[in-house]
Amino acid sequence: MIKKLDILVLRSFIGPFIATFFLTLFVLILQFFWLWIDDFVGKGIDTITMLRLVLYLSATLVPLALPLAILLSSIMTFGNLGETFELVAIKSAGIGLLRFMLPLTVVAALLSGMAFLFNNYVIPVANLRMKTLHYDLVNKKPAFDLKEGVFYTTIPDYAIKVSKKEKDSILHNVIIYETSTGPQDNIVAAEKGIMRISADKRFLEFTLYNGWRYEERGNRYGNNTDFIRLGFKEYKKVLDLSALTLNRTNDSAYKDRYEMLSTRQLSKNVDSLNKSLDKFQSRDQRELQGYLLFSKYMDTGWVDVKAPPIKKGAKTFLDLLPDSSKIHASDVSPTGVKQKVLDETNAYAGYAKNGIDGPSYDYDSKRKELRMTLMTYHEKITMSIAVLVLFLIGAPLGSIVRKGGIGTPVVFAVVFFVIFFLLNNFGKKFVKEDVLQPVAGMWLATAVLLPIGMFLIYKALHDSQLFNKEFYYRAFRAIRRLVSKKNAATKPAYANTSVGEAVGNEE
Repeated sequence: MIKKLDILVLRSFIGPFIATFFLTLFVLILQFFWLWIDDFVGKGIDTITMLRLVLYLSATLVPLALPLAILLSSIMTFGNLGETFELVAIKSAGIGLLRFMLPLTVVAALLSGMAFLFNNYVIPVANLRMKTLHYDLVNKKPAFDLKEGVFYTTIPDYAIKVSKKEKDSILHNVIIYETSTGPQDNIVAAEKGIMRISADKRFLEFTLYNGWRYEERGNRYGNNTDFIRLGFKEYKKVLDLSALTLNRTNDSAYKDRYEMLSTRQLSKNVDSLNKSLDKFQSRDQRELQGYLLFSKYMDTGWVDVKAPPIKKGAKTFLDLLPDSSKIHASDVSPTGVKQKVLDETNAYAGYAKNGIDGPSYDYDSKRKELRMTLMTYHEKITMSIAVLVLFLIGAPLGSIVRKGGIGTPVVFAVVFFVIFFLLNNFGKKFVKEDVLQPVAGMWLATAVLLPIGMFLIYKALHDSQLFNKEFYYRAFRAIRRLVSKKNAATKPAYANTSVGEAVGNEE
């Protein structure tokens, strides 16, 4: 049954949580545009496309904004209650901290479950749409921007130059080169012109006055080349601007990447990748055995060999053999046999290396894909668990600090979130470089922060003065007094005797 105390806590939490969540999301969106602003400026992106980009981007940043928002809002909530002595009054009424934290713990658990569902079903779609839209925007050609005295070559097959451009789209000394004809020169030059863009921004129309059109027909390097010059008082030239519009990439180009999959699809990919790796290993073992085994024909010649008749009166070992069977001494000497074996071994090792290099590259690629797939699978779980873990840090921390507002809570929230962010990124990097297994790398932040949360809860239950500056000030004064007494006790007796007393004693 929900009591008034629970309603009080929930009301104190909802406002800061909503505010900090959207503020955090806004900051993360600004960070993205700060990194990619150079790829978007000057491309004439319309408002609808930018809103779509912000929508997809916001969805992809929710898993990162939610833990920070719940950490900051929990510190602010319990800090405000502690600063106004409401927390003291509640404890004096016999209500423990854990009971006081119960409603927000339930809310944090629900948010953690919702975060997992969001990561599993919404994030893959948002990543897919975000990836394709971002690719299209980065590869989009800049918007039409004709500058004075500079050739504009963004429109395919044309190069345009004007000496002066007025505000009402009136141009002076217009030159248009057609570059689609290869080495042949096709040029339009006019003293004056008017430039208009169609309403759908698909075509660019030039109305030129008092000029010439130079055209070259035929093979430029042959004898049948015609040079044509046409004068005109008014000439219209229409250029196609479809190359400057935003091209839509099909979502199917990225739909099979691990970032675009749910946990069920990732599990299937893990099974298929493990089977592929097993097949790679068994196939490589068979191929390697085939390379490293020496050919059987080298030994079969010795099976049915009959001993040659022994000559009488032989003085050396070679004289015992028939003339047709004599071989060079180096062929049967230990050094010669050893060199033959080494040469054949090196040759077979080279064959084996050439046969394994190609499959080993495929094997390493599959292993990397498996690591990234497992990393994404565990990341969906750890980022949702992080909501609950950071709440277990923020709630007791706020009750210990007893400071509300956006001053002290923001400092502590930033410190712990930076720790979480760095540990999470270190874990990802170690997994990508095959330093840690995906399970260890992705659960690294949780394994470090969860004991810290338990420690803070223990301190909050015992009314610890962990962050009370007066406690540390009193402890510092006590240590200083202790050091002073120790120094006074170890000081020599003559150190307290005056100079006059010392002279009198000598007399």
